[in-house]
Amino acid sequence: MSESSGQRVLRESTPSFFAWCDESDRIDAFTEALSALVHPWRICSSLSIFSTWRDEIPVDEVAATLHAQFGTDAYAWASFGVTLSSGRALGFSSHCCGDGQLRRGASGPLGMSPFDKEELLPLRLPVGLLASAKSIEVEAAMASLVVQEDVEDLLLRLCAPGASRRVTTGGCTKLGHWGAPIEIGATYHATATEVVRDLALSWVHLHGDDKVERAAGLSMDALRARVDAAPHGARIAVKGGAEVSREAVLQAIDTAPAVLLDALEASALPDDDWRAVEPYAREVMKMIAEGAPVQDVDLTTRKHVRFLEQHAPYHVRRLPSGGVVLATHPYRTLWPLWNDALFLLGITS
Repeated sequence: MSESSGQRVLRESTPSFFAWCDESDRIDAFTEALSALVHPWRICSSLSIFSTWRDEIPVDEVAATLHAQFGTDAYAWASFGVTLSSGRALGFSSHCCGDGQLRRGASGPLGMSPFDKEELLPLRLPVGLLASAKSIEVEAAMASLVVQEDVEDLLLRLCAPGASRRVTTGGCTKLGHWGAPIEIGATYHATATEVVRDLALSWVHLHGDDKVERAAGLSMDALRARVDAAPHGARIAVKGGAEVSREAVLQAIDTAPAVLLDALEASALPDDDWRAVEPYAREVMKMIAEGAPVQDVDLTTRKHVRFLEQHAPYHVRRLPSGGVVLATHPYRTLWPLWNDALFLLGITS
């Protein structure tokens, strides 16, 4: 995040969503996600793969079109409109690629991002003309409540649109690429007992320089072996200045999954700063929905962004499918959540 013109800040890149599944399942996972994303229209504005290009293609026809040409060197791309859980409507592009494309540097293998980053993470927000709303903290909290709901909804529509559980892991990041899971704002795991994959993948990415896309499909045993192979005392640096040791990651991997999940949930309690403003933010949002007068406020000041970076709440959602989502506002990372959970477990990073 860089500062410009005094107190105003600009975003580095649009939030992007990524997901991993076996190559043999990718077309089905991709089309299932499209069905969940473009509902209720069920029409993609465009679809391309190799030399094939189609406009206004029904989602029901996407699978047949892609299956006819998809292979390890394929890269399919689609554009479509999405109605978010908040009611906002945005245009998105999404892609699906084979392992050959991943080896040549493509992101994914499943991915999507909005055409207009300023719509998903708005630069301005209508705020009620009330004394309780004229607060940077309340304004930032309102933005967080809207954005976090939409981000989690989008991540689940991409990764878990049905009961198939083809996608095993995924995430949302503002980095522009699929970075270390502990350095991004949201992750998904089809199996909650493998939530420690966040730490293991982060180690492999930051210590071994492996692309997350290439390592995401490794089994937990394989990931543990990669961590264990590092020299004793080896450490990785996390954004913000923290470090994580090889021994801490191994201890976390060897911790009973239920105990680790409980620690993550306990660490996700909102801090005092958030609890102080959330009721006012929700009150203002309710009054706006009921027709109260509003004015636009600028959300790009350093004070707004700093509040979100430091106080946006963490969510640990155990899903009915048996999966789990860890999430916060895209301006914040999951590392403080993990750091607090490790501390609760007596694991020093």
